[in-house]
Amino acid sequence: MEYMGSSYVGEYRNGRMEGEGKYTLPTDTRYEGEMKDGMFHGKGTLHFPGGSQYTAIWEDGIALEGEYMFSDGLKYKEKNWQYCDGYDRRFYTEICYGLKPAGRSQLTNLDPPRKIQEGCYDCGDGFYNPNTRVVSDYENRFLRNADDEEHEWIIRTCRKGWDEITGYRPKHPSKLS
Repeated sequence: MEYMGSSYVGEYRNGRMEGEGKYTLPTDTRYEGEMKDGMFHGKGTLHFPGGSQYTAIWEDGIALEGEYMFSDGLKYKEKNWQYCDGYDRRFYTEICYGLKPAGRSQLTNLDPPRKIQEGCYDCGDGFYNPNTRVVSDYENRFLRNADDEEHEWIIRTCRKGWDEITGYRPKHPSKLS
């Protein structure tokens, strides 16, 4: 059954979604699990388009406890999160499969990294064009418009689609004195 761009396949009781079912939202995020009175209720999993998922125990549409797993298999921990902290900056794939040889840096968790169009940035869930201020997913579908705060963060921290000279730059010889 269709509901304003979303769909549901599963059990009904008294005309309401109740029992086991699959509910797909217009964003292609999909819930699979137990429903009660048209809400997530019991054990169920949200599957996100990028491959990550959130499995939880739900009560009347609210997650009571759950676990988020990224698309690469890394599980998020609310307490004692040690992934990519100040002491260990390795990507999850480096933790699982080891470091690259000296001189061959891994730039992202995905190796080889995605190719970014010149003038754009990879902001983690898609590419950002600073001229249009639009974030599109990796299949070039619109995700959102970036506000000033997100724009500044992306420009300051995200990987660029062009090369820039970084590192040591000797002073110009005429300015050495």
